Amino acid sequence: MSRGAIIAAVNAQVPARTLQDFIALAKKSPGKLSYASAGSGTPPHLAAELFKSIAGVDLLHVPYKGGAPAINDLVGGQVQAIFEGQVVLLPHIKSGRVRALAITGMKRDSALPDVPTFAEAGLPKYDAYFWSGLVAPAGTPAEVIAKLNTVLVQALNAPDARETLMHQGLEPAGTTPPQFAAFIAGEVERWGQVAKASGAKLD
Repeated sequence: MSRGAIIAAVNAQVPARTLQDFIALAKKSPGKLSYASAGSGTPPHLAAELFKSIAGVDLLHVPYKGGAPAINDLVGGQVQAIFEGQVVLLPHIKSGRVRALAITGMKRDSALPDVPTFAEAGLPKYDAYFWSGLVAPAGTPAEVIAKLNTVLVQALNAPDARETLMHQGLEPAGTTPPQFAAFIAGEVERWGQVAKASGAKLD
């Protein structure tokens, strides 16, 4: 599997230089600041809802039909914030039109060395990221799954594959089939609770 960090970012005109500034601004005007997502029930939506619950703030959700229009309106200032991946936000952060406030992970990203982790920014309990993995149909023989896993882990560990993923803001993480199954079960439970608490539903 691979996983990528999520960045909390705001339009450059938002008067918040840090994550704590943004939280204070949101608490000062509950429901007034808006955040964009790629749609109801998508990872960026749930990531923002998790942030709201941990930070204790009320933000207005503006769902879009895809990530591109959501980011376009963030850049244009129609919405104030977003919780998205590095690969799509980096060009806008570098241009100065979007300001990154914090990034998930245990350490800062080399592409954004000045952006603190959520823990450094004062929100150590916040942890969210995009991830992808490969699954097989139910009933696939165990020996076939084991062989596929061996090949995939070897591929993920290849220097060129790791470099390609890292350039896309993704971290390769080879696991065993039981480890991946346990991880998926944990994610379903964790994000199911977030979705239930927020009332999020798929469009």
